[in-house]
Amino acid sequence: MIPQCSPKANYFALKGEIDAAIQRVLESGWYVLGEEVNAFEREFAQWLGVGYAVGVASGTDAIELALRAHGIGEGDKVATVSHTAVATVAGIRHCGAVPRFVDIDPLRFTMDPASLEELLAREPDVRAVVVVHLYGQMADMPAIMEVARQYDLVVIEDCAQAHGAELSGRRAGIWGDAAAFSFYPTKNLGALGDGGVVVTDDPEIAKRLRALRQYGWDGERISQIEGVNSRLDELQAAILRVKLRHLETMNAARARIARRYLKGLAQLAGIQLPFAAADARHVWHQFVIRCPERDRLAAHLRASGTGCAIHYPKAVHMMPAYALTEYAPVSLTETEKCVREILSLPIYPELSDAQVEMVIQTLREWK
Repeated sequence: MIPQCSPKANYFALKGEIDAAIQRVLESGWYVLGEEVNAFEREFAQWLGVGYAVGVASGTDAIELALRAHGIGEGDKVATVSHTAVATVAGIRHCGAVPRFVDIDPLRFTMDPASLEELLAREPDVRAVVVVHLYGQMADMPAIMEVARQYDLVVIEDCAQAHGAELSGRRAGIWGDAAAFSFYPTKNLGALGDGGVVVTDDPEIAKRLRALRQYGWDGERISQIEGVNSRLDELQAAILRVKLRHLETMNAARARIARRYLKGLAQLAGIQLPFAAADARHVWHQFVIRCPERDRLAAHLRASGTGCAIHYPKAVHMMPAYALTEYAPVSLTETEKCVREILSLPIYPELSDAQVEMVIQTLREWK
């Protein structure tokens, strides 16, 4: 079986460096919010080109704390998309805010600026927007930022699937007021467990984030505000420091695999290949095709030994926990259509040329 993703293969590719980093932490005697976290925060901020990075326990927490740091809380409306990992919406709900779903661009699978504007015309009291960069490609940030400025919105970027993605020469994570990254093991920059980070250029927001992630403490461990326990631990930070050094190489490997898929599947009837904007750098967190007969195609791939996945089989607004009419005041036609057709093919840096060719051949044999 060719797996759809393989964090294990990524570990073995960097095993010597990762094992040495883990050993360094174990021998240090300091395991929470120590020098490894401090160093990773500095290195990640420098790599991205922002002033501050604040490590937290997960990408979900990163969204919650980014919103809370900007004063978004109980009852506030936050616009986002329903075609995303449920973590995006969980982060909004965890800070007491209320999601308002907008539709997606059917080519990028990301937020449709026109749908956002339609929502805001109906509900001008929306206070923030969480923009999700999906599958390795950025949303249309110039258009979204124009709408956001018009309505004075706090803009949080969900960059969980966009480590290194760019649009018009600017990286994901530097467009809005803050950005949240996840380091879940399958991400382009993945830990060997959970982890996340919030980035910002605002020193006061960074200071507030550092307090929020640890009970709202000041320097004397006195809670000045209500915070949480959400800390990136030393082991994960040390592992991420190793992987950050290799991120550009790993993203380049993903891009090579994507190019081979795009070439090898170009003439295949019944399948729509991923769109990549001309002025964008797609980092191919997932290679997502569309097929009206998705379920039959997935069964064919699996029977032939090719792993595949559906990101995501249901839009968030279709899940029982979030199936409230008030959450979706505008049409989500494109969202509901895409979740019936999308299929993620195998893609990870260690996927061999032979395996890529096997996937292509298996798809060519389908019908």
